[in-house]
Amino acid sequence: MSEAVKAPPRARWSGAVPPVLPPLTGRERARLGFRLVWAVAALVFFFGLFLLARAVDWLVERLAGRPASALGPAVVQVWAAQALASLGLAYVQRGEPMRSGGAFVANHSSWIDIWALQRAAAPFLVSKAEVRDWPGVGLIGRAIGTMFIDRRPAQAKAQEAELLARLARGDRMAIFPEGTSTDGQRILAFKSALFGVFFAPELAGQVAVQPVTIRYRPPEGLPAAVYGWWGEMDFAGHLRDVLARSAGGTVELTFRAPLRPEAFGGRKEMAAAAEAAVRAGFGA
Repeated sequence: MSEAVKAPPRARWSGAVPPVLPPLTGRERARLGFRLVWAVAALVFFFGLFLLARAVDWLVERLAGRPASALGPAVVQVWAAQALASLGLAYVQRGEPMRSGGAFVANHSSWIDIWALQRAAAPFLVSKAEVRDWPGVGLIGRAIGTMFIDRRPAQAKAQEAELLARLARGDRMAIFPEGTSTDGQRILAFKSALFGVFFAPELAGQVAVQPVTIRYRPPEGLPAAVYGWWGEMDFAGHLRDVLARSAGGTVELTFRAPLRPEAFGGRKEMAAAAEAAVRAGFGA
């Protein structure tokens, strides 16, 4: 079985103390309420639009006899763009996302990273199987093409075959080789096991890996790590703080040159090259 499919559960990084923020002001509470309404309304609207777009894609595919998946991902990108705006984040992009199948590999500091990557290129995600049954989240994940990994040995071969098939047909996935999220102020060593799938003989010459650096610039008055979500931090509390306090921040994505597996002797070499590229973008 591919090492990417059977990768161990991610460990939680706890190498920094979360920032201590003051109580919300009246203005921040008002902003929180407005943005919550905005986020829920946008989610309902765009999810309905996405389902309609997927239906059109499916119909075109059946009539034309060819894959057609342009509308669905386009809706996801538009939704992600407005979602970042609802978090008070401007989006800045350097370089272009690759068009070929494979993976975007990025440093990881927050759940916001996923929205930023969806804004850029709408890649599919890989998640643990339990998320499939989470209310709301699981439904949306299934609709947008998330691949849910069941770690039971009986499911291994089928999951590996599905992943290889999706990459072979030109799909692009998003992975975070650090294996955990951080405070956004550093990059941890990349785990090479996640790169093993790209060396499968079935994918020879068909896929590439594109390093992506994600960097957050908070507005004046907020700590540098305000967008990071790590360790034992509460998700609901972090979401509340970002929605209420963030105004004028920036998320920057730097797309480096894609790497071809055939140019490397193995997954460890490729992981090291991807890490170096991501670090170079982080320093810039």
